[in-house]
Amino acid sequence: MHRSLKILLCSAALFGLLGFGVLASAQEAGPFHFGFKKSKNGELPSIAQEGFMGILRKHQAVFLGDTGKKELYLTFDNGYENGYTKKILDVLKEKKVPAAFFVTGHFIRDQPELVKRMVNDGHVVGNHSWSHPDLSQVSASRIQEELEKVRQGVADLTGRQEMKYLRPPRGIFSDRMLQVSRTLGYTGVFWSVAYRDWEINRQKGMQYAYGSVMGQLHPGAVILLHSVSADNAAALGKIIDDARRQGYVFNSLDQMQLKTYR
Repeated sequence: MHRSLKILLCSAALFGLLGFGVLASAQEAGPFHFGFKKSKNGELPSIAQEGFMGILRKHQAVFLGDTGKKELYLTFDNGYENGYTKKILDVLKEKKVPAAFFVTGHFIRDQPELVKRMVNDGHVVGNHSWSHPDLSQVSASRIQEELEKVRQGVADLTGRQEMKYLRPPRGIFSDRMLQVSRTLGYTGVFWSVAYRDWEINRQKGMQYAYGSVMGQLHPGAVILLHSVSADNAAALGKIIDDARRQGYVFNSLDQMQLKTYR
């Protein structure tokens, strides 16, 4: 579909939803902070106790791949640059591992060469919003603006027009937010492996990062790491090598076939 026609149709769809008051309905579910019961000993995590499983399923958002296969999906949130993304990209290139990088407007403006490299190295670049707001608390038109500015910013730098994946800032979402983003063509991507890695003044060393990730690995895992973490950059190569020794394969989000909910 021609890009201008696609934008026109998306805008018309959003206008229609707003006009009928669907998006502002008092029955809207959320907001929610994404969470889950962590995996242990290779078991699958569960979000059943969180109360939002049905909303993720409704909007075809994902946080797992095929849980019957030893596959992993490596994803990074890039809100700003702290000096470690180049090292991360170097490791991924050396190990021949695909990843997804969810970028903000700040990162696009501040680090255009890194964004170009992500694309040139064959990685997925996803949308983390332009200004990192709580998307569950802003209007549909603001959501559209936030996402389109990121997509267009990456397109201007790299020529890649399509952007298919969204990670809501801070993992906060609602039924309405996912509905709007889905209308715009995005698949919401959450995670099933994560740890408190984003506090740059509370880094605990490479071994801590390694243990935090490896202790949660399970078939079909979507791993969330923050690129601002010195620990993640230091541990990444060992995580990849040892996960492979356990029989895991790293796939791109574009290879994801199965969404499993528990």
